[in-house]
Amino acid sequence: MVIEKKFIGQAGLGYWGKNILRVLYELGVIKVASDSSLDILNERKKQFPNIRFTTSFEDILDDSDIKGVVISTPAATHYELVKKALLAGKDVFVEKPLALKVDEGEELVEIAERENRILMVGHILQYHPAIIKLKELITLGELGKIYYIYSNRLNIGKLRTEENILWSFAPHDISVIIMLLGEKPINISAIGGDYISKNVHDISITNLKFSNGIKSHIFVSWIHPYKEQKLIVVGSKAMAVFDDLTEEKLFVYPHKIEWKDGKIPIAQKADYKIVQVAKCEPLKLEIEHFLSCIETRTTSKTDGKEGLEVLKVLEQAEKSISGHGISSFSSNFTSYFVHETAYIDENVEIGEGTKIWHFSHVLKNSKIGKNCIIGQNVVIGPEVKIGNRCKIQNNVSVYKGVNIEDDVFCGPSCVFTNVYNPRAFIERKHEFRETIVKKGSTIGANATIVCGVTIGEYSFVAAGAVVKKDVPPYAIVAGVPAKQIGWTCKCGTTLRFITNKSICEYCGNEYEIKDNKLVVLKEV
Repeated sequence: MVIEKKFIGQAGLGYWGKNILRVLYELGVIKVASDSSLDILNERKKQFPNIRFTTSFEDILDDSDIKGVVISTPAATHYELVKKALLAGKDVFVEKPLALKVDEGEELVEIAERENRILMVGHILQYHPAIIKLKELITLGELGKIYYIYSNRLNIGKLRTEENILWSFAPHDISVIIMLLGEKPINISAIGGDYISKNVHDISITNLKFSNGIKSHIFVSWIHPYKEQKLIVVGSKAMAVFDDLTEEKLFVYPHKIEWKDGKIPIAQKADYKIVQVAKCEPLKLEIEHFLSCIETRTTSKTDGKEGLEVLKVLEQAEKSISGHGISSFSSNFTSYFVHETAYIDENVEIGEGTKIWHFSHVLKNSKIGKNCIIGQNVVIGPEVKIGNRCKIQNNVSVYKGVNIEDDVFCGPSCVFTNVYNPRAFIERKHEFRETIVKKGSTIGANATIVCGVTIGEYSFVAAGAVVKKDVPPYAIVAGVPAKQIGWTCKCGTTLRFITNKSICEYCGNEYEIKDNKLVVLKEV
């Protein structure tokens, strides 16, 4: 692209900004450049003559010839500077991340739309010829069904104190993985370590799960013994490796998995193939794209909305690192909701529409169905299965050995046990007794369910009862120990019998008692 008129201003000429300045200078479009450091300005003046340098960002905003502003300052300043530039009528290219808070990112996107301004985020890998080719391979099915994607962005070098490794390194890979899969993740978990500066993480591992079953992880570190920048896509037909530090950037390994006798998987290895891609500088392609968007008034492929989705993942990963376990989004693509004070262990499945509230903890290898309500201060697991549409009220602990089916109601502070004769000084985990809570049943507030029993479908355990033996389907039990005192309809209404038959006064369902069991004659 040849641009004759100098119509770009740049703020931030430091660590990465100097590279952007070089490209803008080579393209002949940079007019004014600013930085708060006089030392940096003096150094850039020697390298790039014929540019006006200033310490004032306002000098850029006040110049009517400048149509677009490139912001490559520290991340903490992005929100303020981008907002000023948009409101001054400038198109904006901002280095990642868009901002440091989701609500700030949302505001910037709204301003750009309202002011009809271009807002582009510097997710440079989306402009890398090798990544573009990788997307093509995936789209054409050359790798088969995608199983897993992971990336390593590692280095020993510049250590930051104004932002942690997650926000400094991970945005690139989050952006690329979302682009390659064409989906947003449905949940995120992350861990990190702050070894050099307290509360500034030097390493982080972020795990993403997508609705199509694909998972990925992103490992970033600036205290790694050597530099590595790789992204690997594992498919059923082949595996692809993007290595940004080698001369040839993209490799395909057509490994296959074959099954011996249909039972034993055997890896069939194959030599890698180099995928030829154009030898173009991604940064130049990225900047040229921004200039083209300014001239044609078209939306950038990494516009503010795309940058906002990456920001949402970063914010949820940050919450996870801080101790809140797996997080899900609270926007219109949310599959379930986890309050920020709740904690979700690894290998937990949570169904669509489920809500998990304050200070609750779901332990590893547990499974919660769809559209459940998990109240405040609830503990579930490990290895507990809860069905669909269940309601577990505040202060309930559902321990290993308890199996809850669909549509079960557990009242506040009800209690499950899993060992019949516990002692603090004797290990009895091997003696857990299974408790089954059948479909549609209700356990009242403060009731206690002693392990090893079955609570029958649609039965009703009264508040404060202590259940020590099986509860028949549709039975009402109460007392200490609990005894049957009547029968309940499927809707929860107490049934009244004149003979051995009853019609529910609430819903009209009809029942009959045969051999001390309730038989459903008719459901309305």
